[in-house]
Amino acid sequence: MVTVDSKGRIVLPRETRERLGITPGTEVVIHEKEGKAVVEPEDAPERIIERLERLVEETTPERAATSPLSDGPDPIARRHRDAIRRGAERSSDE
Repeated sequence: MVTVDSKGRIVLPRETRERLGITPGTEVVIHEKEGKAVVEPEDAPERIIERLERLVEETTPERAATSPLSDGPDPIARRHRDAIRRGAERSSDE
């Protein structure tokens, strides 16, 4: 049995995560179907990259406004985006 904590979080049992291929850092899609919550791993790297790029774009103006030295996306966000792109390219080559 899994319990929802005060912040709405749940911990998926290890066996379930292993069966679904959900590892730390895996993005998941949560939707409702017939009155039940369904959790599925996001397996479309293009959609993950699109969301990440949108987040980078949304936060870049805020950083530029607060930092006169800012010259584009946050370096950490840029490295994360590039790593996801490389992973997507590798998986499409397989």
